[in-house]
Amino acid sequence: MKNKVFILGCGNLLFGDDGVGPAVIDYLITNFKNRLNKNIQAIDMGTSVRDFLFDIVLSKDKPKKIIIIDAQSEDTNPGEIKQIQLDHISPKKISDFSLHQFPTINLLKELKENTEIDIKIFVIGTKFVPEEVCPGLSNEIKEAIPKICEIVLKECEV
Repeated sequence: MKNKVFILGCGNLLFGDDGVGPAVIDYLITNFKNRLNKNIQAIDMGTSVRDFLFDIVLSKDKPKKIIIIDAQSEDTNPGEIKQIQLDHISPKKISDFSLHQFPTINLLKELKENTEIDIKIFVIGTKFVPEEVCPGLSNEIKEAIPKICEIVLKECEV
């Protein structure tokens, strides 16, 4: 927890565009390693962001910023990048892995209210999230990945 900035890519690579968060992390590490310094950690969270956030809540050392990247299937066009406010995330249960589910929202709100951590959440609109295992990203998501990487890297500048 000694890093100043955590970039957390959320999602499941086995379910189409839901894998955008991990794909962004892979792209950042592969293409922008020179812009990620020792204070910035890019992590493929897969479907375990809650466990990591819980560790941050309990840690005495807190990062200065947490940037979360996730897929969004509602209210966003395929490939569209939006920054959303924590207070605007609906707590309805989408799936057992979702950022949009409690207790993830509660952990983020607790961090926001009780620490000085700057929390940024970026979502990318999905085109295809299957009901069954079907890996692979849509072209809209693939085209959005370099754009979201530039946005995230700008957020990392202090």
